Amino acid sequence: IESGRSAAHSGILAMRVSLLSFLLLGQAASAAIVRQTATRAVLAGRAGRSAKSSVNAQPRAHPVAVATAQDAVIVDESGPLADAIDETNPLHVIISGAGVGGLALANCLAAQAEKGTPVHFTVLERTSEFKRFGGPIQLASNAMRSFREIDPGMYHTIESLATWTGNRTNGIKDGIRDEWYAKFDLKTPAEARQMPFTCVIDRPDLQNVLLERVQTSVRNSAAVASYSHDERGGVSVVLEDGETLRGDVLIGADGIWSSVRANMRNQPAKGEGSGVTYSGYTVFAGELEYSGMDPTSGYTVYIGPQQYFVITDIGKGRYQWYAFLARPANSEASEPKPEGASPYLQKLFTGWSEDIHSILRATKEHEIEQRDLYDRPPSVFQTWGDGRATLLGDAVHAMMPNLGQGGCQAIEDACVLSEELTRLDSRSKIGEALKRYRARRLARSAAVQGLSRLASDIIIQGFDTPAKITFKDGFKAENLNYNGIVTRLLQPILPIFFSIQFNFLYSGWRNEPLALEPIRDFFILSPVILSGGLLVDAVLGGELLEGFIGLANPQMEIFRDLFDAVVAFF
Repeated sequence: IESGRSAAHSGILAMRVSLLSFLLLGQAASAAIVRQTATRAVLAGRAGRSAKSSVNAQPRAHPVAVATAQDAVIVDESGPLADAIDETNPLHVIISGAGVGGLALANCLAAQAEKGTPVHFTVLERTSEFKRFGGPIQLASNAMRSFREIDPGMYHTIESLATWTGNRTNGIKDGIRDEWYAKFDLKTPAEARQMPFTCVIDRPDLQNVLLERVQTSVRNSAAVASYSHDERGGVSVVLEDGETLRGDVLIGADGIWSSVRANMRNQPAKGEGSGVTYSGYTVFAGELEYSGMDPTSGYTVYIGPQQYFVITDIGKGRYQWYAFLARPANSEASEPKPEGASPYLQKLFTGWSEDIHSILRATKEHEIEQRDLYDRPPSVFQTWGDGRATLLGDAVHAMMPNLGQGGCQAIEDACVLSEELTRLDSRSKIGEALKRYRARRLARSAAVQGLSRLASDIIIQGFDTPAKITFKDGFKAENLNYNGIVTRLLQPILPIFFSIQFNFLYSGWRNEPLALEPIRDFFILSPVILSGGLLVDAVLGGELLEGFIGLANPQMEIFRDLFDAVVAFF
């Protein structure tokens, strides 16, 4: 083992593992604090609502019709807005963005309107029309359970179009030896909570299901340019064509390059200063009809030095694959591929599993896309809201795709935000409702962001072909270097970590104040990660600790800044 280089590298890995454990424990504690605050606020709101008139307290005989796009614009500009939210003066919500998160919120509000809640909404979508665009999206058990909560009928429609993967074999393989390295159990945590299994669905199919109920409330070619708080107490939204709309609250669900966020934080939507950072990874993705995989396998990750490959069943005889590579930004243009993307990848993965080469050979060039991966750091110290405007989904917590939780967390945002807004009985309480929404979602979304990014970093920079010693036909040692040894020693720990991870993801889907199960998962199980790390350190003679102590000053400064930031947050 080359002690100098490997000690420094191992120190970085140790820092990530330690920081991950610290964040996981801290997430649970912060969740308890913010949920207690949210509970007190909700109880206070309920007490206030109990004083409403008996007319408003009685169930309505007939549901309110779902709002149209025109309904969500305040037309009367003669004076200040009425404070009371009732049938005469319903809450007006403007949603910027008709992606998964924006449409999920629209469906939540529509479901509440059908039950008699006085709420209208408009969804503003930048594109001129909805087209079949985009590949499959993973809906983990927490997202499917959320859809079932919003509307059982909508859930069953989604279920009929989806392909289950969570009840099949999923895990990580040694990409070169083609042997299972670690499997992750998605089935047991879902079954234990009577939740649907994880599945995949074509994004256009999901979009059509979400549009079915709210189509009349969606305006295309309606990109938000800016917004402001008007003198009447509402929000004025200016579109790129100059039109102005007015409502009670604005929700920025317009993606990672959010215009609403840019206006809110006085930052550019893209580029330097936007807060969006290049992850250091580019991904090639292919989608095709294919029959060469084991049908019992749902999601398989092939690991090896400095890169990894993923193959997943997306249903109807079709498969999708991803190749994740560490590359500088814009490598698609700077790195020539004269023979095409498939031959290029086949060369990069020379010596890897035949599964990889078989699916690459079957993939046509027009079926392959490359894109750089961007995300955002957790918005712990930056605002989610500005008076009567707030953010949702990728606009506030864009994350790496490794856990398949980007859309799932946007759906959770939508459910929580709808709960907070539809509890209101007066407009003067909107600001507090948006603060409760942030309080309920901040810690959980930040934890998922961190897990997603760490998964990429550890798999590419920390994992290697596992070291292996055999005595058949004499002594033989394979990949007996530092990374190979660490990868092998982590093998028995990973199933425990996966159990912690998926139990957390599935147990916290309601984002309830004082929910104890997610907190319990971390306080009881997270020490296992630390114990496992210490075991590895002991086996390697303390190199992890030595490497950590010997990190270069800039790296130590980064860690100190992170540590100070987390402490300040608590």
